[in-house]
Amino acid sequence: MGLIEAEIGVLLKEAGLRLSVAESCTGGLLGHRLTNVAGSSDYFMGGVISYSNEAKMALLGVAELTLITHGAVSSQTVEEMAAGVRERFGTEVSLAISGIAGPGGGTAEKPVGLVWIGLSAGDTRLARRYQFDGDREEIKAQAAEAALQLLGGFLKDAS
Repeated sequence: MGLIEAEIGVLLKEAGLRLSVAESCTGGLLGHRLTNVAGSSDYFMGGVISYSNEAKMALLGVAELTLITHGAVSSQTVEEMAAGVRERFGTEVSLAISGIAGPGGGTAEKPVGLVWIGLSAGDTRLARRYQFDGDREEIKAQAAEAALQLLGGFLKDAS
């Protein structure tokens, strides 16, 4: 277990906040890391692995027009994913990840390693763009770590 997961747990508990996650390219790795912390059921309510566009629409309420216009790997999509999972789980905070883990699937505009991470909390809606290097597993690991770092920084700033 990493220190960031435990630190996030303390911050969430102290603030009385509950967390949910929506994952695409990480395939559950973010939820796995969060639930490696003993007692995480106090603040982690669950997550959705929405790998396909159909799942993003059906399970998280991502608009079809958003996916057509901006694509699954975009700031708009992760913002809608984060808002959707937060609403469905009734949590105060949520994270969303969508990206291209490779080795295929990249384009000039959206290369392999491109990941968008969204955060929703209160009136805050954040989307951050990342470009990671490495193989598929390394990109997934870096994406999960970046999401945890984004959340940890947000919680520290809010406390």
